[in-house]
Amino acid sequence: MAGRRGKRYREAIEGVDRTHAYPPAEAIGLVKRTASTKFDETIEVHLRLGVNVRHAEEQLRGTLALPHGLGKSITVAAFAEGDAARAAQEAGAEFVGGQDLAERIEEGWTDFDIAIATPALMGPVVSKLGRILGPQGKMPNPKVGTVTDDVGRAVSEAKAGKVEYRTDRQGNVHLTLGKASFDERALLENYAAVIDEIVRAKPAAAKGRYLISITLASAMGPGVRVDASRTREGEILAAGPMGDGDSAAAPEPAAA
Repeated sequence: MAGRRGKRYREAIEGVDRTHAYPPAEAIGLVKRTASTKFDETIEVHLRLGVNVRHAEEQLRGTLALPHGLGKSITVAAFAEGDAARAAQEAGAEFVGGQDLAERIEEGWTDFDIAIATPALMGPVVSKLGRILGPQGKMPNPKVGTVTDDVGRAVSEAKAGKVEYRTDRQGNVHLTLGKASFDERALLENYAAVIDEIVRAKPAAAKGRYLISITLASAMGPGVRVDASRTREGEILAAGPMGDGDSAAAPEPAAA
């Protein structure tokens, strides 16, 4: 069957207790060990939130800077002219332009990760690209800092690992934490940064339980549930990474 899981996946899932919510450090250690493919798998975090996204005031959208970045090169397209264009180039933007850059995109080229624009070019040039960049999540937006006169700074932040997040239609947020090759402490600190940001961004209109569930997974591995009650940085980082021993794969003992 096409949908049947392979042997590697089945072996990986045998080491995961699907009914248990692991402490963050243990979950990260477990996810790293289940990332057993030959390539450097991406580690992802998936958060199910108690928000009603049919109401605009309960939707989340913003950016955060991961302390250890994403572990991959970010390609930036900057819509800027004059001094702003020079600042974008100096900050490392791979593609810089105005109408010429927009025309390339209208012809179907979107070989970049993030688009940044100055307000001066947003209206007359970039706004026309919404039907192309919008569905790909690449449309510049002032709410997340990608429409700005300080283009150089925006490019530098994007290159350093600043990522955008938003709720989907089911009220979930999906983010990349890094690569399986990252050490556990780096992934744990990136995780702590994500949780801190999501908690900080809780809509005032959201009622009831906010963090319903958190799951970690490698790109090709099984999901590992994480204890969603541990939201403070101290609670997340206190235990530290569990290393490569069997203890990281076992449920946490009940408190005395």
